[in-house]
Amino acid sequence: MDFFHQLVQQLINGVSLGSIYALIALGYTMIYGIIKLINFAHGDIYMVGAYLGFFAVTQMHVSIFPALLISMAVTACLGMIVERLAYKPLRHAPRISILITAIGVSFFLEYTTMYFVTPTPRTFPSVIENVSFNIAGFIINGQQLLILSITMILMAILTYIVQKTKLGKAMRAASFDTETAQLMGIDSDRIISLTFCIGSALAAAAGVLVGVYYNTIDPLMGIMPGLKAFVAAVLGGIGILPGAVVGGIILGVIEALVSGFLSSTFRDAAAFAILILVLLIKPSGLFGKNTNEKV
Repeated sequence: MDFFHQLVQQLINGVSLGSIYALIALGYTMIYGIIKLINFAHGDIYMVGAYLGFFAVTQMHVSIFPALLISMAVTACLGMIVERLAYKPLRHAPRISILITAIGVSFFLEYTTMYFVTPTPRTFPSVIENVSFNIAGFIINGQQLLILSITMILMAILTYIVQKTKLGKAMRAASFDTETAQLMGIDSDRIISLTFCIGSALAAAAGVLVGVYYNTIDPLMGIMPGLKAFVAAVLGGIGILPGAVVGGIILGVIEALVSGFLSSTFRDAAAFAILILVLLIKPSGLFGKNTNEKV
């Protein structure tokens, strides 16, 4: 019974962590689905979002929900600026050029942030009451409930946008064939910019939620979660939105189980072991039928 209790508790913890990975992975997979770009700066967008939320709470003295919206709005604009300045000029360049540029943007965001806020980690203030709920012997705290509820809301909004709006139809058309979509009257450049906006906003939300959950942020906090979110996107099938969500949840659960039953030392290793296994066994991911899957 003790083993079962611990197992379920780690599953709850893993779903909370996996929800954050899912939000970041959605940005990866949306961008890849349209322009086939692995945006390795996406983890640093998540970091910038965390700092924006931190300053909104500490300097503007707003509650968590306005801080979340402010962070998402500003980071969405940052995502558009990055796309316009760094990626758009290289739209038809060799893939390696865009990949190197993405790495360069990542370093630029990290060290620019360090310059302005110093490398010293900041303590994210407690923005919600520290409460815990005992449900049938299993503990769920207020931060976990906040993460799960906000994640579900954002995923529902994204699903509605992609499936029910003109923007979503244009995004799906551009992901299928950008040039043909442009011939049919779709402004592909605008759609790509808006995709960066949406993906960056989701990453910012994840950054704020991590700050709330772990109570600390730093300029290099985006490196490992960004890589793990990429693993989650590949696991689910990169370019496929439901796959990013499922991949993030699976990755979070596996990390929680490894930490709970083995050692937290091996938590990061487990994530990359999963990436190797997926690439060896099913390179297209759980939801992928072939390497050309679309959003």
